[in-house]
Amino acid sequence: MTQSTTKPTQTTLTINPTPDGWDNFVLSHPRAHLLQLSGWGDLKSQFGWEAQRVALTQNDEIVAGALVLLKPLPLRLGKMAYVPMGGYVSDDSLYPALWDAIKSETGAAFLKLEAGFFVGKDDPDLASMGFTESPQTVQPPNTIYIDVTADDDAIMKRMNQGTRRKIRKSLKNDIMYYEGTREDLVDFNALIQETGDRNEFGVHTDTYYEKVYDLFIPEHGTMLMAKHEDTPLVGIMVFALGDTAWYLYGASSREKSNLYATYGIQWQAIQWAKARGCTYYDMWGIPDESEETLEAHFKERSDGLWGVYGFKRGWGGEVVRSMGTWDKVFNPLIYTAYRTALKLRG
Repeated sequence: MTQSTTKPTQTTLTINPTPDGWDNFVLSHPRAHLLQLSGWGDLKSQFGWEAQRVALTQNDEIVAGALVLLKPLPLRLGKMAYVPMGGYVSDDSLYPALWDAIKSETGAAFLKLEAGFFVGKDDPDLASMGFTESPQTVQPPNTIYIDVTADDDAIMKRMNQGTRRKIRKSLKNDIMYYEGTREDLVDFNALIQETGDRNEFGVHTDTYYEKVYDLFIPEHGTMLMAKHEDTPLVGIMVFALGDTAWYLYGASSREKSNLYATYGIQWQAIQWAKARGCTYYDMWGIPDESEETLEAHFKERSDGLWGVYGFKRGWGGEVVRSMGTWDKVFNPLIYTAYRTALKLRG
């Protein structure tokens, strides 16, 4: 008698997991990202979004899911679902069921997905699942990854000469680098407002950064500060999950710029990432162009993310691009109206 090797069919259920249950799943996933933690939903819920956790379970264990952010569309056309740096599955065959669950649980007209995969590195075939590339991104697709597993000399050797020189100067200028407490948010917020005014780009409110600190810094991040003779010079927020640290927020003063505290504080952040056991330090956000285009034009451009590329390129990292942003349409009529409205707004 031959024994059957057919696996028993597993029942897949859709649930809305608790924050702790969801976060445990995210933290166990190899692509764990800060923007998929339940706290990110709590943050965004206070600034114009609605958050919902959607998951699939088998045998009472989460096997797929996403933190979904929802925003109303203009003219009461319904709502858009947005998944930042996520859409997690234990098996690729679960992707279609996950998209269906997001559709049924949220009632959204369409899904905007930024899956976070890097191009050519096990990225899923989203086109075969009914997605189309979107011209409207939320997170910057291009970034610079620094491998921080080597010793300090090897990491510095990959940098350009100017960056190495400025780091060394920054460590000899009696600058005090330290991990800030919540009380230091006063200085951080003043620096970030100054940076926004100087570079003519939008920044969040003080309340936003206070909420970020409360939700993530104690367990998943650090706010590094730099002072010289009691003058706040730089503040940055860095976060880490799994093998990756992300530099998400930063601000600096023009005062005493000759001390190069912006270089010294990034070096402190790399040391923090190394101590956390990270493999990569993600400098988060450069222009969405090829490396050839970036290198050909960074000296002549300062608009948008071009202004930070000149600084970030010197750290010896690798320019990598995620899959970018993809849309999956659940209601074609509403999606067409949405795209038309975007075109009219330019």
